[in-house]
Amino acid sequence: MHIALLAPLPPEQNGIADYAGHLKLALQKLGVQISTPLAGIGNDPHEAERHVAQIHWQGIDLVHAELGGGRLAEFHALRALRQRFAHLPLTATVHDPERLVWRRASLPWPLSIAGKLPSPLPQVATVLSDPLCLHEERQVARGMTRLVTLTHAGSAALRERMGLAQAQMAVIPHGNLDIAPLPLPPLEPLRLLYFGFIYRGKGIEDLLDALADCISAQPALRERVRLTLAGGSEPEMAFGPSGSYLDELRERIGQLGLSGSIDWQLDLPAEHIAPTIQAHHVMVLPYRESSKLKLLGKLRGTSGALSWAVACGRGAITSDARSFAEEVAHGNGMIFPQGDVNALSQALSTLCANPELARTWADRAASLAKERVWSRTAERFRQLFELACEGDN
Repeated sequence: MHIALLAPLPPEQNGIADYAGHLKLALQKLGVQISTPLAGIGNDPHEAERHVAQIHWQGIDLVHAELGGGRLAEFHALRALRQRFAHLPLTATVHDPERLVWRRASLPWPLSIAGKLPSPLPQVATVLSDPLCLHEERQVARGMTRLVTLTHAGSAALRERMGLAQAQMAVIPHGNLDIAPLPLPPLEPLRLLYFGFIYRGKGIEDLLDALADCISAQPALRERVRLTLAGGSEPEMAFGPSGSYLDELRERIGQLGLSGSIDWQLDLPAEHIAPTIQAHHVMVLPYRESSKLKLLGKLRGTSGALSWAVACGRGAITSDARSFAEEVAHGNGMIFPQGDVNALSQALSTLCANPELARTWADRAASLAKERVWSRTAERFRQLFELACEGDN
């Protein structure tokens, strides 16, 4: 089987590139031939369309794309492919359901004029143009052979919003690296970990406030619990109009009296990710859903960081944003209402009072990790591709 993969790939530094890279390698180990016809064009939708028009697609059995993360090149390539080849099997993993891409490459005239005007006029123009974007997304979605989501909640949301047939849908959970299990560290001090890109909107302030409240209510916890903030701090994400987000976090940590309770591990090399996660007891992901995206739909994706927790055999405390509730519904953690600092503080207090929970969650995560190793995940994709090529719609 010869598949064309449309996706960002390493060394690009984002979660979808990592996902696509692991999937590509795992499929190749199963004997699937993979081509990457859009390699090197970045996220340029017009260049993607030009490549589709110029490339000879003979010998390609199926085209698979990774959609999400604000990228548009793959979406435009799929649209151009369906226009050019009515019967070519097209599949995609949709990382940010209930939509495919959430935005157009450009606003239609006269709304395009607002793009150069002060805020909030560009945002208003985006909302006003959304019916056109949604129409284009539905056209592409309905022309796809299969659409894969990482969770059942994401699948249901995508199917309903795009108006799809059940036969077009498939759920394949996020694949995991096959990481050797490692026992939990001693339960005291309890080591909590935030892992992921560090930028505004991830709810990190909620986590700091909740930890401060927890310690304020039980001062003895100051010596018994530590929090590590680890992950990427790319300048374009960590800096913004209001200055350095990292500096803001450090200032907030000082104001909350947490300076002695926080560790930092920024920009971890890939080989240090698993050892860092396994040096902790529980991952905490306090994400909040974007208030801007709420105007356009419900984001029902999951998290690469959460898949790392599973792969490393560690439980998680997460907000109920996205599809996180489904991901920790296997006995591998607990959820709290997003943005509810008191509820997060109570969850942390519960864990501190019952540290054996970390061991229970870790055992369940380790079992889940065995089911989701990339070799098994790739086999599920291979079977899906075979059905798509057979025309089993």
